[in-house]
Formats: sequence, structure tokens, C-alpha cells
Amino acid sequence: MTDTYSDSVSIAARLNRLPITRVHLLAVGIIGLGLFFDVYEIFLTGTLSAVLREDFQLSSEELALVLASVFLGQFIGAITFGRLADRLGRRRAFMLNLAIYSIFSVVGGLAPNVEVLIAARFIAGLGLGPELALADAYLSDLMPARKRGRFLAWAYTLAFMGVPAAGFLGYWLVPLSPLGLEGWRWLFLLGGLGALLVWVLRQFLPESPRWLESVGRTQEADEIVTKWERLAREAGHELPEPNTAERTVPQRRLPVRSLFVGRYAKRTFMLWVLNALEVFGYYGFGSLAPLVLLSKGYDIVGSLAFLAFVYIGYPLGSALSLPIIERFERKNLIAATAFGMAAFGLLFGFATSAVWIVAWGFAFTVISNVFSNAFHVYLGEIYPTALRATAAGAAYSISRIVTGALPFILIPVLDSQGPGAVFTIVAIALGLLIVDVLVLGPATTGIALEVANPAEDDPPDGEPGAPGAAGQAPESDQRRTP
Repeated sequence: MTDTYSDSVSIAARLNRLPITRVHLLAVGIIGLGLFFDVYEIFLTGTLSAVLREDFQLSSEELALVLASVFLGQFIGAITFGRLADRLGRRRAFMLNLAIYSIFSVVGGLAPNVEVLIAARFIAGLGLGPELALADAYLSDLMPARKRGRFLAWAYTLAFMGVPAAGFLGYWLVPLSPLGLEGWRWLFLLGGLGALLVWVLRQFLPESPRWLESVGRTQEADEIVTKWERLAREAGHELPEPNTAERTVPQRRLPVRSLFVGRYAKRTFMLWVLNALEVFGYYGFGSLAPLVLLSKGYDIVGSLAFLAFVYIGYPLGSALSLPIIERFERKNLIAATAFGMAAFGLLFGFATSAVWIVAWGFAFTVISNVFSNAFHVYLGEIYPTALRATAAGAAYSISRIVTGALPFILIPVLDSQGPGAVFTIVAIALGLLIVDVLVLGPATTGIALEVANPAEDDPPDGEPGAPGAAGQAPESDQRRTP
């Protein structure tokens, strides 16, 4: 049976009526593996901060520069590749960014001095920077509206296995020198070689049909979706008729200034503030936890052992989000988990015994990854397809530049005032984040992307006639009630 639809039925409507098939699962798996090495790399620098400080005899300023270099590269990469993904396609951007990261992670592992290490980390960051933004945009494009949050959370659950991997590999390899290379160098080499494998696997990913439709390549989008519909029927699924009320995506490019006018201006402000503040909690802990443990009197190997067990909380927290991420409004879940991060961060900062250090650190990592999954899903939901990767990349660039500045802010506080003061600053930042997202953030859970992000000429959100306004959205677009 071959479906024939008029131009009034969009690719998005046909994607939204699809069940989850092996195509979706393959995309989640391959994207999740790429995210694994992104997360591994981000936490690797923090995990090795104490080792690099000793091996290269770094001052506090030099260590801050080593930690900041990769995030400065990510700042530039996130902006550049986010826009590239909206102009040239998600798939092309995916391939290029991963190749850059893979090559220069290996270069960093072989660096003969701190200058080469900083340069290599910066260029690797150019490739790393857009990875999360591209993943959020791509999977949001592919997934049916009511399964979007859960399957993005699955991708991130796979990804966050990279955090304990960095922790346990660091604990195991740092004291060793396999084949005459210091253990910390092997950690960078493994990340680069693993990313190369993912680059090969990404050859099998299709381009986003939503993106193809948004740039006028409707025939290509139709061929992809028709194939997926056939695969769904062959797997025994009955497909409902697509919702004809969902209009075809306008075939035009949207300028970057669209992020700063009309209904999207408030969302952009909200999201940039959210990205700037969340790094104090999320990356502040990951980057500074080894140094916090050293300040509490533990040696390098002992601190790495603590972190290896604390970091198990990252994938567990991500898995915990799976049954709840579609049951609560996304912005409320972000706010609630940010409050938990602030509380557990303070308890970790002021803890003195080994048991409580591990317990509160573990609790922090668990709650932070429920936060992280809700955050990543939310970021991919609040802009139209033609700007989704650009907006995500710009927002991530804010988080990357703030993360790059974070060591220069928090390391001096740690050295002079101690870990309690550091996590007090973190708690204040997270408190401001909660206010920002609750006051300015739109509701998105279970809403089709085209309904959550109406065209420029539609009525403003919530007004009569607007998609998603009371009594206007068709039944299939209504947000699911838990």
C-alpha cells in the first residue's frame, strides 16, 4: 500500500504518527554513542585536572587555562556548526565536527608540553562544541511528539556512561604507563579513537526529513518518510491517518535575527540565561570535584577513586529520568532538579567525612542528570526547524564560554575560601536559574514541534487562532495528560 498525500499534509504530521521503529532506535544508539565521547571528554579534563597540574607543574592560572581551552573551542564550534547544520544539513555538520574532535584528541594525548596540549584541547573543542546541540536538534526532528522526551533521554543515558568511564579509566590508568606512555595520555587517545569509530557509524544516518522539508527538498523528505512508513507496516504496525491540520513547514530560510524578535525573543533570553547559569552547577561540579577533594586532604589516586564511584550517579540519574520525563512539564522538572542540585552541592561542599563526601556527591550527580535530560530535551523543542540547530548552538555557546571562564572564577575562591564558598556560589546561580525558567519558559511537553513553534505569521502563543491555543489544536496535537 502506498500513501499519497496532498501538499496540505506535512512531513512533520507523517513523522508524528509513526511508531518507534528500528530506524529511530538506530538513530538514538548512534547519536548516543557520539554523545558518550562528548561527555567523556568534557569530564575527562576535570577528572585529570589534579594529574595535569602535577605532571606539568602548573600554576593555578596555567591550570585554569588548560581547563578553559577546550570550552573556548566549544564556544566557537557551537556557534559555527549550529548555523552550518541549519544551512547545509544536520548530517554534514555531524560528520565534520566529530572528525575534528577525533583527530585533535589524539594530538592532545601525544602533546609534548602544555602549550601543545592547550592548542590541541582548543581545536578538539571546536569539534566537541556543537555535538550536544546537533544531537538535540536531530533527534527532536526525528522523534514523534509524544515519544520525543523519552528517547532523547535514552540517548543521554547511553551518553552519560561516559562519565563513570572517565572516572574508572582515570583511576585505573593514571598510575600506569602502558607502552611507555603516561596513563593520562591514554585517556585522550581512547576518546579520539572511539570517536573515529562513531564517525564511521554515522555514515548510516539519514538526513533529517523535517530539515529537508524546511529547505524545500520535499521530494527527498517524502522518500525517506515513505520508506519509514513501509518499514513500520512491515513490522506489523497500523498507521493512523496523518493530521491534515498540521500545515507544511514554510520552505524558506529564517535569518538569525528571528531569534531576537517576536515570540522567540523571550525564549532566547530565557535560554541564554539558563545556559549561563546551569554550568555553575553541572560543569562546576564535574570540573572542580577533583580539586575539592584535594582541598579536603585526599591524594590524587584517592580522589580519583572517590570520583569513580560518585560518577556512577550520572548514568543512573539519566536512567531515572526515563519514566518521568514525559509525565511532568519540562520546565517544572528543570526547576525542581536545579533546586536538588543546589541542596546536594552545598552538602557536598561542607562534608568532611569520606562517607558523606561520596554520598552527597553521588546524590548530586543523580539529580543533576535528571536535570540534564530535561534541559536537553527542552532546548530542542522551543524553536522552529529552520532555526533549531542555530538556536541550540548559540545557547550552548553561552554555556561553553561561561564554563571556560568558570575555573578563573571558582578556583581562586576554592583556594582562598574553601569548597563551602564555591558551592554557595553554585547554589545562588541555580536559584536564579529556577526563577528564569519558571517565569519565562514556555510549556512544551508532548506538544508537536510545529505547534509549539508556530510560523511568524501565526497569532502569538495562547491567542485565539494560535496553534496550541485553547480549542484550536487538533486532538492529535494536544499535550498528553499524565
